[in-house]
Amino acid sequence: MTVAIRISQTGGPDVLRLEQVDLAPPKAGEIRVRHRAVGVNFIDIYHRTGLYKLPLPTGLGLEAAGEVEDVGPEVTRFKKGDRVVYASGPIGAYAEASNVPADRAVGIPDGVSFDIAAAILLKGLTAHYLLRRTYPVKPGETILFHAAAGGVGVIAVQWAKRLGATVIGTVGNDSKAEIAKALGCDHVIVPARENVATRVREITGGKGVPVAYDSHVRELR
Repeated sequence: MTVAIRISQTGGPDVLRLEQVDLAPPKAGEIRVRHRAVGVNFIDIYHRTGLYKLPLPTGLGLEAAGEVEDVGPEVTRFKKGDRVVYASGPIGAYAEASNVPADRAVGIPDGVSFDIAAAILLKGLTAHYLLRRTYPVKPGETILFHAAAGGVGVIAVQWAKRLGATVIGTVGNDSKAEIAKALGCDHVIVPARENVATRVREITGGKGVPVAYDSHVRELR
């Protein structure tokens, strides 16, 4: 048995229930991870409220970090005691332990805590596909990144700078502007008092940017 947070109906935080659940031995290709830290994301709220529908009852949470507690047949990448983190499911990370496909997990480097690993993997993967796949950023380019001080922005801005880009970031207020500057943003725009398009044209000498990334999370109804 293990303890997990589950829901049997959608709604506010009051629908969350702490329950004892059976956890079967890991199947072929799976590992059991004893969680030390669990990532919390907006998608978890969407699952809880029913905006993104799941079969009920269900667990919640898609990413966590911890130690490998057991290894299923055919798993060769990990052994008991390894420090790992996983993201993108399976759903049910709000629990003491979970069985996950071994190919969804990665080892945690020495010096990276469980808390940090659980918090950044999904956001790091998002930054990766934005900067390296959606539009591969090249040295010398100027890019625009909205929500530069947000969860994805914190990683993406630093990554873009390492790639040699000039980064224009937008933020919600002056305190976040200071964060964005510390991360490496070359220019910071506060849309509440500045027109983004006008400022970008001014900064780039009228050329604009080849790509603008918007990592804002919006709840559509």
